[in-house]
Amino acid sequence: MGVGKRSEAIVGLVVATCLVAANMRPTITAVGPLLAQIGDDTGLPPTMLGLLGAVPLITWALVSPLARDVSRRFGMSRAVTWSLVVLSVGTVVRSLPGPTASLWLGTAIIGCALAIVNVLMPAAIKRDFPERVPAMMAAYTALLGGLGAVASGIAVPVSHLELPTGEAGWRFALFLIGFALLPFAIGAWAWATRGAGREAANGAAHGRTGIWRDPVAWTVAAYMGFQASTFYMLLTWLASISTSTGRSAVVAGVDVMIFQIFSVAGSLVIPFLLRGRLERWVPALIPPLGIVGVVGLMAAPDAILAWVVLIGLSSGASLGMTLTLMAQRARDHDASAALSGMSQSVGYVLAALGPVLFGWVHATVGGWVVPLALVLLVMVGQTVTGVFAGRETYVLERR
Repeated sequence: MGVGKRSEAIVGLVVATCLVAANMRPTITAVGPLLAQIGDDTGLPPTMLGLLGAVPLITWALVSPLARDVSRRFGMSRAVTWSLVVLSVGTVVRSLPGPTASLWLGTAIIGCALAIVNVLMPAAIKRDFPERVPAMMAAYTALLGGLGAVASGIAVPVSHLELPTGEAGWRFALFLIGFALLPFAIGAWAWATRGAGREAANGAAHGRTGIWRDPVAWTVAAYMGFQASTFYMLLTWLASISTSTGRSAVVAGVDVMIFQIFSVAGSLVIPFLLRGRLERWVPALIPPLGIVGVVGLMAAPDAILAWVVLIGLSSGASLGMTLTLMAQRARDHDASAALSGMSQSVGYVLAALGPVLFGWVHATVGGWVVPLALVLLVMVGQTVTGVFAGRETYVLERR
């Protein structure tokens, strides 16, 4: 391949990877702000609305372990392409007028499609950018979080648009936000990976059961679980904590948005930290920043904005570090896919349990100090796990 064609191929892969990242969260993060409208229109009670929000996390936990087998059978690039197609189908089904069955079915389809892409993209980055994994993972994570935050912010305004046929409503908002960039991502990814075909199944011994017995994999899975649990606990309850300090619902929503914006900033810092002697300790050094923020939130809740910035930076850096570990702790992209599937399955089980446990503690004890102490405990667990995750060891290798 000539220099010009090679450069064109690399640029195409970068653009395609970024477009895939841009489609990884809008279909999910746009739902929360629209739950009140969905409940008023469908008659679903708050409990069922909460379950609707948990469906993607549940499907991610269940489907993630299957992603590597799908990749080995059909090829990683094809699996991502067709998962994006399925994602578009789920987005359309969820927005169909009529009975709520389409809402639940579409959400489940979306969750299954995202589960496959969630798992395979760290492995694809390992395959396509072996010398630039931290930088590409930072860009991927930043776009994932950034577009997710934008989707949350514009969901309600889009639902209030007045079209020639009448008011847009929540179905139109979910469709537009979820579908807007999908055709571009599908086209760009299919074009950029058109020569990949069905990749050879490297390392036939890398069985799925092998990854579940691997201690390095469990270290990464624990790190993933701790960071995901922290993120979803705070994403779910931060607005309530904010309003309890006397801030309005609008300002509380801004606090949540700032949390997500600084999460994006945190993810962009990772490539600069993973250099030199510091690299070994980065996974363990990230959570203490969040610990400072949570302690501050417990001790001086009126200064919530300052603490949200620290927690957001820690949260975003933790996600970027987690996805980077899924690539760094594997020798090849096949092992990376196995590690990604296993660790994300474990991680999203904890992520689904975290907000529920936080809410139960709050309802049982009252106040926010004890529930936030639960977040502290999780962050301490992430710090300890980070000490071991930072070691240069690899999954599916004899030791």
